[in-house]
Amino acid sequence: MRNNRGMTVSEFASPRSIRGIVGVWVVAVVAALALGVLAPVELRAVWLSLGFAGCVVIAFVVQLMGGRAEGFIQRVAASVLGALLAMGLIGLGFGLSSMVGV
Repeated sequence: MRNNRGMTVSEFASPRSIRGIVGVWVVAVVAALALGVLAPVELRAVWLSLGFAGCVVIAFVVQLMGGRAEGFIQRVAASVLGALLAMGLIGLGFGLSSMVGV
């Protein structure tokens, strides 16, 4: 058996990294809700796409501010994927509600 006492936490799983990733997800949810409510129905998809583009830029900025190179691509990918899923699900909800006419 190996001695694992010197094992360290990876850069991806550090609390600071997780806060940065989840922070981008929160921005994505807030942006999707605001854009879904404020944008005209005809232009909602365009505005949600622009909001997602903003989340991609925010993800890069947040991870670059951390100053750690190790795991950078994984952290940005997790941030962007979470933002895409959050905005996609919220956009789906707005799209279905516009079909029903609520």
